[in-house]
Amino acid sequence: MNKPVQNRQSENADPHEQYNPVPRVVILVILALLAWAVYYIVSAQPNSSPRLGDQRPLAVLAPAPASASADGKQLYANACVACHQATGQGLPGVFPPLADSEWVKGEPKVLAQLVLHGINGPITVKGQQYQGAMPAFAEQFSDAELAAVFNFIRHEWGNEAEALTPELVAEARAASAERTQPWQGEQELQDWIAAQ
Repeated sequence: MNKPVQNRQSENADPHEQYNPVPRVVILVILALLAWAVYYIVSAQPNSSPRLGDQRPLAVLAPAPASASADGKQLYANACVACHQATGQGLPGVFPPLADSEWVKGEPKVLAQLVLHGINGPITVKGQQYQGAMPAFAEQFSDAELAAVFNFIRHEWGNEAEALTPELVAEARAASAERTQPWQGEQELQDWIAAQ
């Protein structure tokens, strides 16, 4: 007795493309947008009177003076926060803190010189010595911008110190105008201040 052979399909049917047209609604929307774009370009009058534009007076559109626009917190965030941190605590053993720092709350001329020219070498902050390199900011910031940064750090994180003016920063900048190198440690800076 022979068993009947069952006819099994071992392969799937070959794929074929189906006709799937773009829906008419999509075509109508595209045509409507194209018609509107052509109408807009044709009807626009790019050479019309400029008086029809912005009606604000020039005084309103003029940029604010540099002293009024100096934001100490923003300048600190852009230039200082990577080392001294947003909390002003610095990084222990690497970057000194600004919070409750004798350098920040102390003599304004010393702080100005420190920031204007930077420092390479030992500096003691809150009893701990740091061996670091602080860049100079004399070329990056104006007197008003430096005064804004100083006032921010001298009144932030519990610091309470008198405000600095751009004029004081300008005096500090002029007093050490010939200096081109960073201070070589706190001792050189203190010696220079004492000689003034």
